[in-house]
Amino acid sequence: MAADLWTSVVSLAGVALGGGLTALAQRSTQRSAERAEERRQIAATTESRRAEQIDVLKEFVSCAPAAERAAYRRPDPWGDDQDGWMTQTGPVMTALWTASGNVTLLCDEALREPVRTYGHALNAAVWRDIGDVEVNEHLEEAETAFMDAARASLAGA
Repeated sequence: MAADLWTSVVSLAGVALGGGLTALAQRSTQRSAERAEERRQIAATTESRRAEQIDVLKEFVSCAPAAERAAYRRPDPWGDDQDGWMTQTGPVMTALWTASGNVTLLCDEALREPVRTYGHALNAAVWRDIGDVEVNEHLEEAETAFMDAARASLAGA
């Protein structure tokens, strides 16, 4: 009778040990899958954020030459809306400032000052608050600083 009891106890212990090991293996596999899914989500979010940043930078970079062209087209001297310059320039500058705000909002903090400085330089060029300096000379330093900061921001993202 004692042998039958030991056989039952050993069999029960084997079943319990096997069940415990199975549960442990399933839990380990589940945690591993959860960590992998979390890493995938973080990578997807990071890539999505980078794509947003690239889009707003591209928007700002496309608005800047339009503002520069407006600065070159400005009538001299000017008063009323000569040849529709004011009518055309208003939306260009609005687009520039909107794009500038998007860069400030969505991109790295290090871009805040360069985008602001470049935007103000473009604004000064459009409204001829630059004295006798040529438009391209006035913009060169601010544009270079912005482009360098944008490149560095994207490289670090």
